Amino acid sequence: RMLVACSLLPSSSNNHRSSSLPPYYSKLVFLTTAMMPLFRFLIGIALVSTSSLVSNVAVVEASNFSKAHAHTGKVEPFSPGDPKIKLDGKATSILKAGKPYQTQVQSGDGGRGLVIQDVDAPTHVVWDRILDFDNYGSMVPKCFESKNYKIIDHKPTKANNFLEKEIFTRMKVGFPMLKLEYFVRHFVYIQHHKALTWTLDYTKESDFDDSCGYWYIAPHPDNPEEKTRLYYSVGVSMFDWVPKFVVDFMSSKALTDATAWVKKFSEIEWAKEVAKGGTSRSSSAGAQVKNKGPLFALPFFGNKKKQEEEERLAREAAEKAAMEAQAALEEKKKLFVVRAGFRRYLLVSLVVVLAAYNINTIVAGGFLKEKSA
Repeated sequence: RMLVACSLLPSSSNNHRSSSLPPYYSKLVFLTTAMMPLFRFLIGIALVSTSSLVSNVAVVEASNFSKAHAHTGKVEPFSPGDPKIKLDGKATSILKAGKPYQTQVQSGDGGRGLVIQDVDAPTHVVWDRILDFDNYGSMVPKCFESKNYKIIDHKPTKANNFLEKEIFTRMKVGFPMLKLEYFVRHFVYIQHHKALTWTLDYTKESDFDDSCGYWYIAPHPDNPEEKTRLYYSVGVSMFDWVPKFVVDFMSSKALTDATAWVKKFSEIEWAKEVAKGGTSRSSSAGAQVKNKGPLFALPFFGNKKKQEEEERLAREAAEKAAMEAQAALEEKKKLFVVRAGFRRYLLVSLVVVLAAYNINTIVAGGFLKEKSA
């Protein structure tokens, strides 16, 4: 390309022709020649970026439904049951404020991060959200796909530690430029242990080196019928090729994100149930108010009016919660739109620069041919 640019410069034998060239032409050719090192630099970066991108795509495709994982477990799996965490005044204050509380639990020679979250919904509603694996893509942050591919029912006995069910789920998580697919084997112990644990399905090859986790769902000590206290922990081992920011997200931020989405969608679903049932979270308080009414009040007017008002307020709360949930889903869809990263912008810029250079070369060459003719 340098030779092409230099050939456009007027030679000593063509001085009589160069005198007829426009005054800006020599400046244009000089500028084009001066920019050649920049062109070569951009081309080099583009080639490196493209090769790196291709290699990443090849690695992401490592998951394989028909091939077994390289091992049968590196991370120590969780045991179902009460984690027996004692909460001090500070922890209780954090939970009452609606925020997650993080602590450590002993595991082997070290510890594991554990998150505790209070939810304004009964335990059955919380369990419904956690077990709704087929819809994780619309609830869980950074989850693109989730689908059960096998379910095995068990008769809970002492011999199997009161295991009720195994649920095998195929999941895809990550970011727009890097998605990781892995296969999870869930163990359900709700009736006896109030817990769910999981490991990888080691009969399938996953993009995670290893992963295991734990849910423990208990009625809230202050309001066991309408509130829940949930516990969550996860252990993840990633391959060396996975970027550090993905490892950090999976091992730290995923803890609080997991309890946050469960709280959000459980409370939305509970608001809908309250609206359908015509009851309120403050139904017991409402009953006390009714008992304090006039002794000889007519049995229908006051009570019916109050009931209609409660139902109207409950419907409005449910509609508001549904609208907020829909808005959140729309925002999430926007975030999942494929965004152009640095490499993409670089490649587009390179194409534009090279196109401008080629146009300049063609125009200049045609101008010289016309003059020479």
